[in-house]
Formats: sequence, C-alpha cells, structure tokens
Amino acid sequence: MGARVVFHIDFDYFFAQCEELRNPDLKSKPVCVCVYSDRGGDSGAIATANYIARKFGVKSGIPISFAKKRLEDRKDAVFLPVDFDYYLEISENAMSVIKESADIFEYVGKDEAYLDVSNRVEGDFNKASHLAQQIKNAVRDKVKLSCSIGVSTNKLIAKIASDFKKPDGLTVVSPEKIEEFLGQLKIRAIPGIGKKTEDRFTQMNFEIIDDLKKLDVFTLNKEFGRKHGTYIFNAARGIDTEPVKERDPSVQYSKITTLKKDSKDFDFLAENINQLCVELHEVVKKNNRMFKSIGIQFIQSDLTNKTKSRMLKNPTANLEELQKNANQLLKEALEDQKNTIRRLGVKVSELSELRGQSDITSYF
Repeated sequence: MGARVVFHIDFDYFFAQCEELRNPDLKSKPVCVCVYSDRGGDSGAIATANYIARKFGVKSGIPISFAKKRLEDRKDAVFLPVDFDYYLEISENAMSVIKESADIFEYVGKDEAYLDVSNRVEGDFNKASHLAQQIKNAVRDKVKLSCSIGVSTNKLIAKIASDFKKPDGLTVVSPEKIEEFLGQLKIRAIPGIGKKTEDRFTQMNFEIIDDLKKLDVFTLNKEFGRKHGTYIFNAARGIDTEPVKERDPSVQYSKITTLKKDSKDFDFLAENINQLCVELHEVVKKNNRMFKSIGIQFIQSDLTNKTKSRMLKNPTANLEELQKNANQLLKEALEDQKNTIRRLGVKVSELSELRGQSDITSYF
C-alpha cells in the first residue's frame, strides 16, 4: 500500500450557513449568529458570522454590541440567536454522507471530522483528490452545505490544509509538497498556537513556519515547556503520528447550560454543575448505561472552549460519584482560570451496558 491519506473536513461558517439554508434570502446579507446572555439586550457574543459580515471585522467571540457597531452602515445586517438542535440535525445529516467514504471516521464536533481513506484510495493522492471532490459534491447535493477539505499524510497537515482556501476549498498536500506548503505559512497556522505563543515568536523575529526550524527542540522546550515545545518542533516539520480513531457523535451523553451570569465563582458554578449532573444522570439511567469517563466543559466569555476530564478506575452509574468527580474537575479547572464562564457543561463517556444488578433501581 502507498502513503497514509487523511482528510480533514470542515463545514464553512457552519451556524451561519445553517441559517442561510433555512432562509436563502440571508445569503446576500451580513449574518451573525449570537450567543445571547440571559441579561437581555445585546449582552452576549458572536458564535459565527458569514463571510459578508467578516469583511467588516466581525468574528467569533467579539461582543454583539461591537459587531453591531461594525455593521451599522449595513442596514440589512441580521443578528440571530443560536439554535443548537437545528444545527445538530444538519450536522448529523452531513456526517452520515461523509462517513460512507471513510475507511476510518473520526467525529470531532458538529462542523468537523477526520477520515482515514488510505485503503480506499490505495495511498494515491490523485485518487484522494477525486474522492474529496466527490464528498464535497455529495454534501452539497444532499445537505446543501459547502465544506472545505484538507488532504495530506496526517491529521495536522490535513487540518492546516482545510483552512487554507476557505470557504469551499480543497487543498491537497502530497508528501513531497509538505515542506514547501508549510514553510511560508504564518506560525499561527499551526493548530494550538495561540496569540500568546505567536507574540513570543514575533519578539524573536519569527513570522513563518520555516523560521521555526532554526530552533532546536531543547530551546523550544525551555521556552514553552516540554510538551508544547516538542509539539511545535514536530509540527514545523509536518510530523504527526496520531491515528484517525473511530469515533461517532453518540459515544457520550452531555448536558450544557447558559449561566444566569458570567462567573468564575466556585460555589455558583458548583450549584449549576450539581444540577446538570442530576439531569445527566436521568439520561444515563434511562439508557441503562454505566460510564467510566467524566468531563466538564466551559464556554468562556470570549466563546473559547475549555474542557477537563478524568477516567475512573471502574465503570459506575452512581449520581454521587458523578457529582463528586465533576466538582473536583471544576475545582482543578478554576485554579488558573482568567476568563469568566458563560456556559457550563458536564459529560460522561466510555459507556457500557448496566449489568449484573439484581435490582437495577438500587444501583442509582
């Protein structure tokens, strides 16, 4: 067999594109999908903006009031509340189309997935290019969505490539083109490199990925810590050995809530966590499941995401165990928390059938 071939598929401006599907008149207008807070008015932040709105400097995470200011000359600008149930339905339809073309399918989130197609295309990047185009056509025909696809030898480069020609892009980076492709990109193109790391490299007069090759792994480890330093060293060279892992959206149960106020106060957040655990436990009980992994999720005031999880020694379906671990994760996550939290979630995964209980109800 030839080279390993990995696709990263990313639905373009997903929430806003879903709204355009529902109302095609929106396609010619600046569209902003908003996470409104419970405080009324324009309190909240932008979740996604379409490309017309982006031309005016509107992007994910900025306050709704800033976005309205930037679009004040566009009287046709539209601001809509998020509708997660609707977006999930569209996502599931699109994912079922995509999955048909994969040897291995890894669900990442509502708007992205990885595919390993090495066997299907026999390691041939020309065949891979044709298959990627077929997927784009099928998603457009059946679900009416546009997506961008990156094709390369691993997840890292495929992800960078999918972002290269947005929207509606297809970028194929075959093995012999990796060095050339990566070299001239801005350092920020590497997933996981944020503004802080980018600013540090700017101070060192490093702007593009090629510049990073001047640094040895020891210097990077000293500057950014061993884990992050080694990652940057490998990423600059296009090295990534992480496999595409079979993962469906249905391998976990979760509950999420928008808080009455943005906060990082433990007592306030713990009260919400405990209530979410009660609701999540009902779902677990109804589906006759046990779980071995517990996680919490923050959507912060700037709409960035933060997650923390832990694996238990043994599977359980016990509410107190769920609450105890969720509270411990919350405590740990808040240790270095700078931003306030807008939405809070709890999830359980590593699910298994509840079995071997003579009286199932006594277990809960």
